[in-house]
Amino acid sequence: MNFNEIIKANKQNVKSIIRLITKQDNEDLEQEVYVKIWKNSDKYQERGTMKSWINTVAKNVSKDYLKSANYRYTNDAVSDDLVLNNIKDKKSTPENSILAVERQKRIISAIDSLKPKLRETIMLCEIYGYTYEDAAKKLGCPLGTVKSRIYNAKKELADKLADLL
Repeated sequence: MNFNEIIKANKQNVKSIIRLITKQDNEDLEQEVYVKIWKNSDKYQERGTMKSWINTVAKNVSKDYLKSANYRYTNDAVSDDLVLNNIKDKKSTPENSILAVERQKRIISAIDSLKPKLRETIMLCEIYGYTYEDAAKKLGCPLGTVKSRIYNAKKELADKLADLL
């Protein structure tokens, strides 16, 4: 049994099993799988294919890892950080809501104050999601004109809304 060939033939499969069960890439677990295969190669009985035996070893190593204290400790530490971040992000105060509405009003007002051709072009491309080419067709003007209008509109909006940026 050539161990290097076994590793080459099963490397991707072992990696996939570990990722499927643990939801992460873990080279330490891969190495542990190969060590177990090497140590127990004399115990392998040809009741099935070598590949299915290696898959079983990979599954068991991954499941043992999930049961381990080390995994639970690192997973709890990460999830605590996520919980704290989510609490901060989702906290909506009345002041924040009012500020968001005021910000939207200022942006709409700034867009409305643009020259009609600039306003129409920026609305098509930035609000409605048209590509520059589609906007050029819709407006009946060259692509360069659309690009120029977008540039000028963004420049004007940036000047008007500089304190929001």
